[in-house]
Amino acid sequence: MKIRSIARSALLVSATLLLSGCSSTGGAITDMNASEFSAKTQEAGVVVLDVRTRDEFNQGHITGAINIDVETDTFENEVLKLDKNATYAVYCRSGRRSLLAVDAMAGFGFKTMFNLKNGIIDWQAQGLPVVNS
Repeated sequence: MKIRSIARSALLVSATLLLSGCSSTGGAITDMNASEFSAKTQEAGVVVLDVRTRDEFNQGHITGAINIDVETDTFENEVLKLDKNATYAVYCRSGRRSLLAVDAMAGFGFKTMFNLKNGIIDWQAQGLPVVNS
């Protein structure tokens, strides 16, 4: 199944989830503001996942983040190489793509994910640090 198809479906599911406040697939997805997300990224064992393009990632990302672009055809294959039982802090530029990513990941069987609501835009507006590649 192509990620673009998953992304379209996830957008519809995500809208429903925002209204219902829970995941349809059993994975725990929690939206966080920049301050909460920052604290979460400091917890032991949390994997920080940037789902923007490689160019966006190189222009500035959260320290320690790994980059897997949610809008590529390789997203599913790359994400499935990750530990489904780990905890993931997922972000993008504005929060739209990360919401698609966490919903897709929940569908793939990932258990615990935290989404940066309003993305790295909010992170930077709060004066939180980014690193360049």
